Amino acid sequence: MPVATEVREDGPRSKRARILTVAIEQFGRVGYEHTKWASVAGEVGIGQTALYHYFESKAHCLLTIMRLELTDSVERFRVGTAGIPDPAQALRSAIDASLRGEPIDALQRRILQNHMDILSTPRQSDKEEAERLRSRELVAEIEKNWADLIKRGMDEGIFVQGDPVLYSRLVLGALVSVWRWYRPGGPLSLDDLIRTVSDSAIRMVTAP
Repeated sequence: MPVATEVREDGPRSKRARILTVAIEQFGRVGYEHTKWASVAGEVGIGQTALYHYFESKAHCLLTIMRLELTDSVERFRVGTAGIPDPAQALRSAIDASLRGEPIDALQRRILQNHMDILSTPRQSDKEEAERLRSRELVAEIEKNWADLIKRGMDEGIFVQGDPVLYSRLVLGALVSVWRWYRPGGPLSLDDLIRTVSDSAIRMVTAP
């Protein structure tokens, strides 16, 4: 999961990765607003004061989780589309890479989508603001990557002609909405979900 790739800034005894994992589980299941910072500390096994060695606030932790998920989204798209010349196949692969993951990945993606509004307002804290600005850059990169792929399909006459930015936002909108209702282990399997979303997206952009 994305947290596993986070650099441990405080050495091998750092609790940073564990704090992020626990925060994802609690923010994703209980809700960010209903999660007490002390409960994260308790599950990690440290005092609440020790949390501030790693994150200066609960909001700083939230923004870090969001930035990590956006970073992972960029990488999943890159890997998913690498070496696939056909735009339609590349789109299907990008969607598969976007939706594939473990249950904790679904929680992290749900957290991101539920709190995108936090990225619109500058933060007073320098650390929070740095995470916010980096997240906004990543959102722009993600939108450009998907728009470029759809434009390539339009240029090759595979996708219907139109505004590639608009179509990419429609496809991305369908993808991110999944995390508001999809629950791993529910009646809809991940494979069925990916196939349904992929088929819908292809119908949306494919020329008749």
